[in-house]
Amino acid sequence: MRVVTVAEMKQVEAFADAHGYSYEMMMVKAGNELSRVVHRHYFDQSTGKTVVGLVGAGNNGGDTLVALSSLSTLGWHASAIVFKTRPDDDKWIRAFVENGGTVLDYESRGAERKIKNAVESANVLLDGVMGTGARLPLDDEIARHLAEIKKFLTRQIVVAVDCPSGVDCDSGEISPETLDATLTVCMDSVKQGLVKLPAFLKCGEIVTIDLGIPKAARLEISTTRQLADHEMASNLLPQRPRDAHKGIFGTVMVVGGSVNFIGAPVLAAKSAYRIGAGLVQMAIPASIQPQISSSILEAIWLLLDEENGAIAEPAVDLIFGRLAKTNVLILGPGLGRDATTGKFMQRLLLGESEVHGKTVGFLTDEKERSTAQIKMPPFVIDADGLRLLAGIPEWSKRLRGAGVLTPHPGEMAALTGLTVEEVQKDRENTALRFAKEWNQVVILKGALTVIAEPGGSLVIIPAATSALAKAGTGDVLSGMVGGLMAQGVAPFDAAVAGAWFHARAAVQAAKTLGSERPVMAVDVINALPGVLS
Repeated sequence: MRVVTVAEMKQVEAFADAHGYSYEMMMVKAGNELSRVVHRHYFDQSTGKTVVGLVGAGNNGGDTLVALSSLSTLGWHASAIVFKTRPDDDKWIRAFVENGGTVLDYESRGAERKIKNAVESANVLLDGVMGTGARLPLDDEIARHLAEIKKFLTRQIVVAVDCPSGVDCDSGEISPETLDATLTVCMDSVKQGLVKLPAFLKCGEIVTIDLGIPKAARLEISTTRQLADHEMASNLLPQRPRDAHKGIFGTVMVVGGSVNFIGAPVLAAKSAYRIGAGLVQMAIPASIQPQISSSILEAIWLLLDEENGAIAEPAVDLIFGRLAKTNVLILGPGLGRDATTGKFMQRLLLGESEVHGKTVGFLTDEKERSTAQIKMPPFVIDADGLRLLAGIPEWSKRLRGAGVLTPHPGEMAALTGLTVEEVQKDRENTALRFAKEWNQVVILKGALTVIAEPGGSLVIIPAATSALAKAGTGDVLSGMVGGLMAQGVAPFDAAVAGAWFHARAAVQAAKTLGSERPVMAVDVINALPGVLS
């Protein structure tokens, strides 16, 4: 689903209107498509349904009236509550009445009691009061009427027409009177404010409908921002040939773990397997292997030199010796931040190997080989791996290879020198800026996770759930992304699909457990089979 600014959407519509696809044609298409969505989602064949539309003076009100007329012909009992008086010759009002609809006007005598009864008896409420061009604060009269409607809502399904009324569709700010939508049906594209907080929390599920706008009009703007959905993520999953063997699905090496964080690499490994990787190798400090070996029977082990329970600098040469048979490296889960581990990371990521205690640009592994011949596989860097990366001078210019960085806001601040507040204030542009500067894919985690790539494309994951506010869920994400990359999925696509299914699994885990509160990282892994199916 495309994400656009209000100005961009107006530009597209104006171009279409000027080239023969009129605003009226768009309104008819919008209303009819809206009615189909509502009917498909909510009509009960046995009992019928009652729908009430909140109608404003603008185009959103027109879209709502067209939808109500269409729903009347589909067996719904339909009423329209007019917030602002529309013209006496309003063709959409006339058509609605001709189709058997009832119009209630807030400005008529005794209207409030009738409106209260209509709203309380409705199964579905269409919110078409304010459109995407609305700015805050709301008109006092409209705010008062919305607040009254809000009091009447109990069990009704609220469907927002293009956006919930009272949302600034550019900034994401909301009015206190804004209704909580069950479903927001966006016309053609998602407006950028809807995927910002706090507006996103008012939208419920977001879907788009086709306005029939000609392709030439769409080309008037070159937006590269999208909202992920099930179709997008599913199409990014690799095929699974029935005659496949594990080698086809790639080898992941998880480099991480320390005496204080023994579970993190296990979570990453399990999720890499769950998403379909063929083989996962655990490169961990030797001392913690007996404690975790029974937690993941499918893994193979690479036991590394350590110091005080953390991966030590000399371990890098053993890793170098295995890179030729590794498709993806996952670096960071449970790694810790010991000084010796930092030196290990620097040598691994910059391609430095020591011989006889000096850095000379080649290593010894049965025979001498130049580090230039050691190809760095694609990587996913997470958690303490990012903190250690931030400590390497000019790391972005010296980093070998390309992959995916998965910072949360605190880690992003450490990598960029910005404050957490600056990162959070403009998450999308921050991710885009540094993806380009670092020449890496960036997953900026958090509510409404954003994924950016160096070419300027950005995808937003439409999820904000406290189910993911738990230790270990980031390790699960890194394992999923790495597991997809091992199967040949490009880093950006793997990041999008991994983040989408990660969020869906968290939501599903919360449903299974009855609440977001008890969800643990392992529950997210356990929910993956269901969401992948």
